[in-house]
Amino acid sequence: MKINWGTGIVIAFALFMAFILYFVFEVQSNSKYDNDLVVEEYYKHDAQFGKEMQRSQNAQDLADKPKVVVTPEGVVITFPDTFVPNKIKGNVSLYRPSNKKLDFEVPISISSPTLLIPKKSLVGGRWDINMEWQYEGKSYLTKETIYIN
Repeated sequence: MKINWGTGIVIAFALFMAFILYFVFEVQSNSKYDNDLVVEEYYKHDAQFGKEMQRSQNAQDLADKPKVVVTPEGVVITFPDTFVPNKIKGNVSLYRPSNKKLDFEVPISISSPTLLIPKKSLVGGRWDINMEWQYEGKSYLTKETIYIN
């Protein structure tokens, strides 16, 4: 049987379409290719953007800002010495862009100006840290990106 060039183009086009359809179904059905949103309730989060910017500006206005340092023990967050440590309340959210299952939060409840997040809790790679904290009725938001080896 001889195949002319028109039939060959149709066969090639059909095979290409079959490959694309297979790829789409594989990506949609396999949990390895997780395509979740970054934030679960996107629109609610977006509506709070103005408040988030105010908290971020409050943190920028500080003369002495919190510092995030990666050490062999883990991640050390040092708050300004001008603040009384036990009056600082809030949460530190650690967000892993590549895998939302690794995300976790640590409550800020300290008696010294430092908070240690142990290295055993952190997988190597990029981490985004969001510190939402309050001190004497004023809210602050600090965002940092760190890399763990």
